Amino acid sequence: MPVEWQPVRQSRTHELVLQSIEERVFAGELKAGDRLPPERELAPVLGVSRSALREALRVLETIGVLVAQPGRGPDSGARIVRHPDDALGRLLRLHFALGSYSLHDVLEARVVLERSSFEAAARHAPAEELDEAERLLVRMGEPDVGVPEFNDLDTRFHVLIARSSGNELTSTLTSAVRESVRPLILRALEEVEDWPATAAALNAHHLELLRLVREGRGGEAADLVEQHIRGLHGTLVDENSGDPRD
Repeated sequence: MPVEWQPVRQSRTHELVLQSIEERVFAGELKAGDRLPPERELAPVLGVSRSALREALRVLETIGVLVAQPGRGPDSGARIVRHPDDALGRLLRLHFALGSYSLHDVLEARVVLERSSFEAAARHAPAEELDEAERLLVRMGEPDVGVPEFNDLDTRFHVLIARSSGNELTSTLTSAVRESVRPLILRALEEVEDWPATAAALNAHHLELLRLVREGRGGEAADLVEQHIRGLHGTLVDENSGDPRD
């Protein structure tokens, strides 16, 4: 059977713009905080249309390495930033929804990341960050906290412990993985029959985790956070065991 050859597809203009900007970042010519020249100046220098330049800038904004500030003046224009958490969380959430990863995949990733986070936090966490974590738990234990706020505070607690471990990448990945299943966890919490009892049980784990971290008992904290994650999240996996993504 003869081979059917197809025309070679040339790179789209905005992809060439992305490549040019990436090369300057890799070379150290562009760093976080730097501003790009205005579109009217940058487009002719790169030899592209302003629409192609805008498309490239939108891609960079989506992946969390650039923020565009409209208007005029010294604070306007596009600026290189480092905000990977939201971008990775959004990307992972979409791929999870599309079936790229199963609930079981996410569960096991959370276990690995958070075991590491809590064990390291027991060695490295600054006291002020643990005080902040305690304030989150105090609010979570108040009777007027609804399910959505509890879920938000829960996420912030786990991400804060990851950040306090001293490993920025672990913190970013923990945030992204937790964000990917936030809607499912929220729905599961909303469907529990006895919300006050569920909230109290979850918070008891949180308080014990924080105590173990404060006391430097990292191994015990790692074991408990795995038990904690495999509780509610593990129930979600069991309930969705017939999901084609699993």
